[in-house]
Amino acid sequence: MKEETRHRFGEILRNVRERRGITLKKVALEVGVSESLISQIERNKVSPSVDTLIAIANVLEIDLEYLFRDYKRKKNATIVRPDQRVTRTFQGVTYEHLTVVSDPTDEHSMEALLLTLEKGGTRGDMEYGHRGKELGVILEGSGTLTYGSNSYTIHAGDCVSFDSDIPHNLENKGQTPLRAVWIITPPKHTP
Repeated sequence: MKEETRHRFGEILRNVRERRGITLKKVALEVGVSESLISQIERNKVSPSVDTLIAIANVLEIDLEYLFRDYKRKKNATIVRPDQRVTRTFQGVTYEHLTVVSDPTDEHSMEALLLTLEKGGTRGDMEYGHRGKELGVILEGSGTLTYGSNSYTIHAGDCVSFDSDIPHNLENKGQTPLRAVWIITPPKHTP
């Protein structure tokens, strides 16, 4: 016994065709296939080629998004609870990972961190940059962002963004800890 197709959009095609009063024969003629094939597609007995499916959708004036609405890949949100964050301290900077980087090769992948720079703490490198972009939101404290040959004083409430290929670093020159949310794309895999 032949296995039925996995994607069951035949009912949608048939329902739209019947609601619009279009015959199997008319669809078959306009698509350039047999009535039997259209019937089998509508009964989910045959899976059409992409070209045939697009032609049928065009004849019936069906948006492909509508046709495949039930087959969109289901994705789950990732939630990292405070007690699940990977936290590391390195050279006066505490890094709390707010994201889990599942696919570092994904062009849209990012790394988000909650940074705490103690007085005098520094993160970054003034000798090398790296590919990508960064965005920081200063939550508490103040510091100095050095980006190439420019220096910027930043305070709580400030946001900063830049291309990461220029050498850069963030230093807490204040008297209290500097806290910031920092986003890096693509991920750099900060300590």
